[in-house]
Parts: sequence; C-alpha cells; structure tokens
Amino acid sequence: MGKSGKQPTDPQGILLRGGAGQGLEAIRQSVLSQLGVLDLAHCVHSTEGMDAAGPYQQFRLDAKQADAWAPGYDTLALSHTLQLDSGRQSAGLMREIVLSMLMGPVAFEFPSVDELVSAVRIRHNIAQAARRTSLAFHTSQAERPEDCWTYREDFGFVIRPGVSLLRALAKATQPDVSGTLYSFSCYRATEYVILLGIAEELTRCNPVLYAQLQALWTERPIMSGRFHDVFLREQGSMDAPLPPRYFVPGDRTWFRNPDEPSADASGYEGSWVIYLGGGLFSNFWKREQPFTLASKCVEIYQWRHALFLDAEGEQRIDEAKVETMVAAAQDNEGEVERILSLMQRYREPRGVYQDGGCLDTTREFARWVCPGTADLVLPEE
Repeated sequence: MGKSGKQPTDPQGILLRGGAGQGLEAIRQSVLSQLGVLDLAHCVHSTEGMDAAGPYQQFRLDAKQADAWAPGYDTLALSHTLQLDSGRQSAGLMREIVLSMLMGPVAFEFPSVDELVSAVRIRHNIAQAARRTSLAFHTSQAERPEDCWTYREDFGFVIRPGVSLLRALAKATQPDVSGTLYSFSCYRATEYVILLGIAEELTRCNPVLYAQLQALWTERPIMSGRFHDVFLREQGSMDAPLPPRYFVPGDRTWFRNPDEPSADASGYEGSWVIYLGGGLFSNFWKREQPFTLASKCVEIYQWRHALFLDAEGEQRIDEAKVETMVAAAQDNEGEVERILSLMQRYREPRGVYQDGGCLDTTREFARWVCPGTADLVLPEE
C-alpha cells in the first residue's frame, strides 16, 4: 500500500496495437528488450484484450511497485529513488522515461513497437536538447543566427536554403554550438527544442519525413497553435487532470500565472517548460539553474510583487526584484510553504482568476513518426 494507506491504483502504462498473432510473451520480451528494461520483467504486467479499436497488448508496472517508487504517481523523485542520474547519463534518462511511461495513469498508445521506441528516443532527445538550451530573455524581441536563418514578414524566421534544419535549430538555441545567446519567447523556445528532438529521430527512422520537414522550414515554419496540432498529442484535461506531480522526461507543460494584474504584463501570462527528468524543469534563461516544481512556483508567485509601468506606460516585471524576493522567500521555510499551498493547485481556465494555482492539468509530447504509422502529417500549404 502507498503512504496514504489506500490500495494503489493500477497504472495504465503502455498500450500497443498491431501485435495480434505474435504471442503476448514474444511481444513482451521484444518491448522490454528494445526499451532496455528486461531486468524489470518481474514487475511489468502484460495483458491483451479487445476494444472498439481492435486488439491490443498492455504493459504496465505492478501497482505496488509503482506506488513504492512513485507514490500517488509522483515521478519527480523517481530518478533519485532509483539512483538513475538522468542528468548526466543517457541510459539513466532512458530508463526514467520508460519507467514513468510504464506507470502512467493514462495509457500511452502506439500502433507498433517501433513507434514506442521512437517515442522514447524523442523524449530523450527533447530532454537533452532542453538541458543544452540557453537564451537571452526578451519579451518582445527575437533573434536567430544570420548564417542559418532569415526573417520573412509573412512567415517569420525560415532557414536558409542548403542549411541543415538540425544545425539551424541547435545553433539558435545552444550557445555551445553558436557561442551566442539569442532572444526567444519561452513558448517559441519549446517549439524549437521539441522540433529538434523530433527531427533527430526522423533522421534515423524516417528520412523521407525529415526531408519534408527540412523543406517546409525553408518556406513557412509552423508555429503556435498550429505547431501543437501538427506535432503534439496531449494527455489530461481540465475535467480529467493528470496527477499534479506526474511527469515524464520530454513532456512540455505550462505553469500559469494565477495573478491577473501581473499576468497582463507581456510574456508573464505563464511559463512554458520542458520536464528534464530528475525532478527538474528547463530554465532557458539560466540553464545551469533548472527549476524544481517548488522553485518554479515560488518564482511565478513573486511576479505579482515586481510589476511596474515603464516609461511608455506598459506593464513590465522587474526580474532583478523577482530574483531578490525569491532568494528571500527561500530562506524562510514557512513562507515557502505558504506560497506552495497557494501555487501548487491546478490552474483555472483561461480568463478565470479566483483560487487556482499554477499547475497545468495536461502534458504534451510528440506524435507518431515511423513510416506507415506516423500521424505527424505536415500541411501541404
């Protein structure tokens, strides 16, 4: 039983289609072997069944084991509990991804083992790219390396002909590649990091789709809501929220600013981040200081106390003041607990500011990408 004394709920884990006739044990061995977790076979349950979409095989971590490693679906301490060192070891990060998926409260569905393996690799790529990303903070300006990108009034930044999409994305976001920090919004930055993670996998598993993606980004990049629709799928909803501390490395999520006055300041409606694994979230402005769930909540809480009007009468946030107030709060355990009691609640719907916190109810991650089963379909116009 978990710490609450209640019987743990069965995780839904991973659901595979398309394996009919292969034999459940053969599929199970293939899945666990390709994911590098054959040693966990004793605590991974496998079942098969039929629903409206056809036959399936389901793989999930034993409920008691999941509750011991991540009680209440709290995966933030999973890496520490299992001593995985996800931040420095690629194998540890892969293992954290797979374990978090096997204990998922909502099933991760795939049409093949290949799609599952690609999904894990994409998550790994995204988390690694997010760790390497560092940007110059600016709420209204945007820059890109001029040897890779050019600006078009109709479509924004496009890559120059003949420039690798992988290189263009890495150079725009990673100072270790470019030697320079470029200005981004946090939302656009997450798009570049996600796109880089997907593109890296496409070069391995679906070079035709990669070539199409490369060509598209020289003409009309996909951004904002359309980026979400084309590249991402989403779990959870306002009516059926994911557990508040359940994250899988490579997830994109949103921390909402629940304070209406400061949320009106451009760029401070909230904060889009990538879950890196190991209990840490991306900090694109200071990559050497990634956020914990608590530190992100404390930062966003302090925005309300740093609001001011600039010389043009525009609402702004004094980042230096935020930093000072965050440091002061973190020296006061009681104040941190007070802030977290307010902020570590689910967010309210957009436009509503009453008693909600900053935690989102959903997570976003990449669509399927393999030939024959990909549902990442690029628009023709």
